[in-house]
Amino acid sequence: MSLVLHGYFRSGTTYRVRLALNWKGVPYEVAPVNLLEGAQSSPDYLAKNPQGLVPALEVDGELLTQSPAILEWIEETYPQRPLLPSDRVERTKVRAFASVIGCDIHPLQNLRVMKKVRADYGDDQDGAWAWARHWMEVGFAALETLAAKANGQNGFIFGEGPSLAEIYLLPQMVNARRFGVDVSAYRHLVAADEAARALPEFADAAPEKQPDAV
Repeated sequence: MSLVLHGYFRSGTTYRVRLALNWKGVPYEVAPVNLLEGAQSSPDYLAKNPQGLVPALEVDGELLTQSPAILEWIEETYPQRPLLPSDRVERTKVRAFASVIGCDIHPLQNLRVMKKVRADYGDDQDGAWAWARHWMEVGFAALETLAAKANGQNGFIFGEGPSLAEIYLLPQMVNARRFGVDVSAYRHLVAADEAARALPEFADAAPEKQPDAV
């Protein structure tokens, strides 16, 4: 099976997919899409993905889009080193944790939303970043409470190793630090971030280690 990951090194959603593929030991080719240069809106890319977003995972010529759907496909296709618990209730808790980030935090501070906030409301970068920090802090407060109640071990949030929770958390922690959020207030999130980033498979997925990193 041939996999090509279309994405951008700093894209949090692309980072999620890299983490999952690396953790499961699945080889893939990287096809950079430079969001700052508008490559996602080029005719060639829109022919592949009409929504003009990253990531997109090309699988033997078929194109999969939207990171939650791609991650579910990866989990179903490569069951080794599972990212979801076997227990149905625990699986739901992991998915809910990930959804706080995927549905309620990340969409409010991605590149196109930030551009729209600045364009429509006349905010400079400081104002737009304050907007992003607010929603991250609201979401992180809820995540910290969820993590404190979870059954994590070895620094991880659920279980003895990484799960879909860390797959979503690591990219969001990168964004939080970039936007100036004081993450030290979220003890359990920081511990999970550190535990996961210490894994070689996760370390290799870091944005700064990607071929298109600038």
